[in-house]
Amino acid sequence: MTTTEQSLINTLRICPEAGFRMLMDQYQEPIYWHIRRLVVLHDDAQDATQETFVRIFRSMGTYQGNGSFRSWIYRIATNEALRCLSKRQEETVSLESETTGVTLIADNSLEEADKLAAKLQRAILTLSPKQQLAFNLRYYDELCFSEIARVADSTPTSIRQSYHVAKEKIIKYMNQND
Repeated sequence: MTTTEQSLINTLRICPEAGFRMLMDQYQEPIYWHIRRLVVLHDDAQDATQETFVRIFRSMGTYQGNGSFRSWIYRIATNEALRCLSKRQEETVSLESETTGVTLIADNSLEEADKLAAKLQRAILTLSPKQQLAFNLRYYDELCFSEIARVADSTPTSIRQSYHVAKEKIIKYMNQND
């Protein structure tokens, strides 16, 4: 655990309001984008992010310091994102419905970089949830495999394999869908 993490934890326990502000300053944006990459929709990401921080705040008393604080936070965020996806899936009327799943529509007026980003997002959405998680946390959030393993309740070897399979699938998708 880093000294920054320990300082944040101590502040959260001694002065919850100040600690919560520090927590939000440090983690709100990266957690929002982590969740957003999993749930895709902005409104869902905002809701899941808010619930993540509520759960972190309520669960501080149970945090035991096993592993990094950052991994613990990302695990809570991942669980909220998966809960959101599960809820969305339960709300789906039928498999034949045109509203099932999430699709990204690339507008003709988007810049080339935006088109490439949309294409990458579509490629990521073709992956299994475990591969999406491994890829997003490694590529975007730059977590090491052992941290991702703690977030995903898996092993570093399994996460490394999921990441490399995901990377190969994304490359294949990007090359085949010009």
